[in-house]
Amino acid sequence: MRTPVFEATELFVRGVGETTDIVEKEMYTFADKGERSMTLRPEWTAPVVRAMLEHQMLAQGPQRLYYVGPIFRYERPQKGRYRQSHQFGVECTGYVDAEADAEVISLAWELVRSCGIGDAVLKINSIGDAVCRPRYRQALLEHFAPNVAALSEDAQRRVERNPLRLLDSKEERDAPFVASAPAFDAYLCDGCREHFATLRAALSLIDIPYVVDPRVVRGLDYYTRTVFEIESRALGAQSAVCGGGRYDGLVASLGGPDVPAVGFALGIERFLMVLAAAQSAVQVPREGIQAVALGTQARATLLAIVAELRRSMVPAFMDYEERKLLAHLKIADRNRARFALIVGSEELASGEAILRDLESRTDTRLPLAQPRVVAASLVEACS
Repeated sequence: MRTPVFEATELFVRGVGETTDIVEKEMYTFADKGERSMTLRPEWTAPVVRAMLEHQMLAQGPQRLYYVGPIFRYERPQKGRYRQSHQFGVECTGYVDAEADAEVISLAWELVRSCGIGDAVLKINSIGDAVCRPRYRQALLEHFAPNVAALSEDAQRRVERNPLRLLDSKEERDAPFVASAPAFDAYLCDGCREHFATLRAALSLIDIPYVVDPRVVRGLDYYTRTVFEIESRALGAQSAVCGGGRYDGLVASLGGPDVPAVGFALGIERFLMVLAAAQSAVQVPREGIQAVALGTQARATLLAIVAELRRSMVPAFMDYEERKLLAHLKIADRNRARFALIVGSEELASGEAILRDLESRTDTRLPLAQPRVVAASLVEACS
């Protein structure tokens, strides 16, 4: 999905929630030449739903969509969070059952784990729905109201307006009161309790480890039932890598039909920082082939072979500068190449290239034939 960088401000006020940090403090809002209030996109889900409604996509049945692009938030820049940053995310609409939640969570989990973030922890929670949330809201009011004077300024403002948001507070003053707040589990209705139990069973069935954390609530008002976060300590206290959940009421709140949905978003800048921190302690495995050309004629020969390797989906690297063999091999090490394919004047004369294993430092001679034939031999060697 691609949506405009700016949308009508009302979309975010209605969709995200007027008591959220995004709407109250973080949106870039301006009046256009027609005096219409416009806002730079602070998150993707509401614009994606708006676009689906505009183009009548929901009439075609369930949708599985993804997006990549910038978001804009006026907040204090910190590790991986900037006033313009980028998000990747998915949205799955049309399925009310918890198996869809498990599918979305598994996509996020496999993405994070496949990139080598070994300390990742999946935290899940249920924040109920319109049936059981009023009872929980009242329980939170009774918990926080006697201590309102000790809370942070933001928390004091939210006690009456939206006490659920207090559970997402990062203020040190609020921490002891948040820690002792009642958990949602005791207030879930039968439908939400069954949905959460089904999700947990599904995650166990597909072998995804998780922790139930009653303090995971997410910061947007459209969430219902399932919410989740994947955390890593690679960057210290700023631990969330990605998060999401179910938002069954959002489509209807924006004027559409009553369509259930679930999704997640991942901040790309923060994810890359976590990835770099995780990989700094782990040696990246070698893969692919570094083409080492010693001379102009060798470069022309290897250029065609590299093209064939890339057509075969083999990672292939080539440097086009005139360098000595040792300098080329240093570049191969920097690229974490598994093999070096070496061709110089002697190899051209003999009709054989040298394939060097950069782990064992052993050499094998390979006949120089048609580029496609050589590439096929290299594909076999790499497998």
